[in-house]
Amino acid sequence: MNFVAMDFETANQHPASACSLALVMVRDNKIIDRFYTVINPQMAFDAQHIKVHDITAKDVQSAPTMSEVWPKIKGLFQPGMLVAAHNARFDTNVMKQSLMRYGIAEPHYLVIDTLAVAKKLEPGLANYQLNTVSDLLDVELWHHHNALSDSEACAGILVKEAEKHGMEAVKQFVYQI
Repeated sequence: MNFVAMDFETANQHPASACSLALVMVRDNKIIDRFYTVINPQMAFDAQHIKVHDITAKDVQSAPTMSEVWPKIKGLFQPGMLVAAHNARFDTNVMKQSLMRYGIAEPHYLVIDTLAVAKKLEPGLANYQLNTVSDLLDVELWHHHNALSDSEACAGILVKEAEKHGMEAVKQFVYQI
């Protein structure tokens, strides 16, 4: 499988407040490249979000904005290209809203949500949080809520689900944005 696994962390409850992004490029079921950056959301951070991901306003004060990050990554978000995320509705909305703030059009690409995949293919779990699914499938999650660790785990989950259940079982979860 060839895809990009994506994860955002946000500064507050607003989806346009991306404060970190990680992308993990997978080719032939192997991670071949990683991209990670903190992002200056140009918004206030709230204590609850800082407690989750440990990123503060000071950490991003000289970081690029999403409009500065976008030219470096936009080639990965093209029609026909597959992007995976755990709870993809969240991450794709953060992407959309963060770009909209700067007048950048929403990209169109294929999406697969590893949360939805796990709910269907691994029934009976107590919950389907990234750490729970990672544990079940023996996928490393070295720092939950670090965007790079979460992206790597998402990539591992998708690869393991495809190996365990077959590509046809996984393909049914792909949709277009």
